[in-house]
Amino acid sequence: MTGATLALEYRPFSLPLSSPLETADGRIESRDGFLIRVVDERGEDDGRPGDATVGYGEATPLAGWTESVSGCEAALERAREAIRSGGPSAALEAVDRQVAARHAVSLALADLQARREATPLYQYLGRGPMVGRVPVNATIGDGSPSETAADTREAADRGFGTCKLKVGIRSVEEDVERVRRAGEATGSGVTLRADANEAWTFEEAETALEAFDEIGLSVLEQPLPAGALEGHAALRARSDGVMIAVDEGMLEHGVDAICEAGAADAVVLKPMALGGIDVARKMAVWVTELGLTPIVTTTIDGVVARTGAIHLAASIPGIPACGLATAELLAEDLGRDPVLIENGAAVVPQAKGLGIDGVWER
Repeated sequence: MTGATLALEYRPFSLPLSSPLETADGRIESRDGFLIRVVDERGEDDGRPGDATVGYGEATPLAGWTESVSGCEAALERAREAIRSGGPSAALEAVDRQVAARHAVSLALADLQARREATPLYQYLGRGPMVGRVPVNATIGDGSPSETAADTREAADRGFGTCKLKVGIRSVEEDVERVRRAGEATGSGVTLRADANEAWTFEEAETALEAFDEIGLSVLEQPLPAGALEGHAALRARSDGVMIAVDEGMLEHGVDAICEAGAADAVVLKPMALGGIDVARKMAVWVTELGLTPIVTTTIDGVVARTGAIHLAASIPGIPACGLATAELLAEDLGRDPVLIENGAAVVPQAKGLGIDGVWER
């Protein structure tokens, strides 16, 4: 993009959730953020002056994971001013310490460049072969054992081969029963995971893990608080087949500390919280080389960021099921979703860039 005349624009949005979400940081009723676009005003895509090429990005801050909404807006304003005089590198430098803002700017720049190269974003990121589908998991919320079994069975009937159950709100005994009932409802054809979101003490996690080993759970995600690397390492040493994954712990400690402690078999990568799909992809390559399994998820993002995460996952060879089937959590979205979820997989857009158009006009 050397020599191009670039302009960055942004506008706020608020997307109501289908139903409120209770988290450790409070009740979430909507996802608020900024849609951005970077415009190459020279129109070099087809050589006709005035025909601008556009790349889209999204910044959707989340308390506890990213900067605040106001901090994000201030960073985007700095990027808007910087890109005119200094180009992409200056814009990225302006948002370097605000991860949601950097996610938006870096995604828009990558989308713009992939469009200019007339290639899908995942191929621009990984320079690899064509990928048609990315496996995704169904997320099963907190419910009674019978409700959990029914929801898991329904997800399996829709073609999902992996289901992730939210645990940690009820007693350990009830959560174990929920996982057990889910396994009985689906049989060996469905892989089960559980996500405790830092809810348990070590003793509670140890009790759950012993039962999960017998049930055949595949992954137990963030059973302890993020700071408890040694505790996660001790659980991993006691596990007889259940993989221990860290999510919140990734942001607090980083890959080196996690590997040094032997705290995880898998790491969850959230592009919005890490500062962009470019950063997340580098981390995926890094952790794979270190013998860990990367799993890509979102922070309940709009369609622009969600589609970016799907392209990210498509650029990572052999990635397991990822937490990307989250569109139904939103009552409204930024625009038409170009991704079809079918038989437990996301069908990856093959158009130029993200494969998204028309979101700015909504």
